[in-house]
Amino acid sequence: MDITIHTSFLPHTDPEASLAFYRDALGFEVRLDVGKGPMRWITVGPAGQPDTAIVLHPPFADPGITPDERRVIAEMMAKGTFATIVLATPDLDGTFEAVVAAGAEVVQEPTDQPYGVRDAAFRDPAGNQVRLNQV
Repeated sequence: MDITIHTSFLPHTDPEASLAFYRDALGFEVRLDVGKGPMRWITVGPAGQPDTAIVLHPPFADPGITPDERRVIAEMMAKGTFATIVLATPDLDGTFEAVVAAGAEVVQEPTDQPYGVRDAAFRDPAGNQVRLNQV
C-alpha cells in the first residue's frame, strides 16, 4: 500500500486568531479560506508540502451535535484536551523560540524525553495542543 496523510482537521474558536497563528507564527501557507465570520474553513499547510494540509474548522458546524456534546467539546477545547497535532522540525529550539515570540501559550519547554524524542508543546488560539518534535 502507498498511503500518505493528506488532510487533518483542527477546530478553531476564532478564525482570525487561528489564521494568524498558523500563517504568521508557524509560517504555513494559506491554501483555501471558505465561509465568513465564525463559520470559516481555512486550509493551511507547510511551504513545500502541497499535499499535506490542516483544515481549521468551526467545531460546532455539524448539525448533528447535541447541546450536551457542544458543551463537552467547548470544555475540552478550553482545557486543551480536545485535539492535538504533532509537527516536526530539525531546529526545535529555534522554532520554539520563534513561535513563543509570536505569542504562543507554552505547555512544555524543549525537553529530552526518556523515550528518545526531544520535543516541546504549546497551544494554538483555540486551545489545541501543538507538539513540536525535533527530527
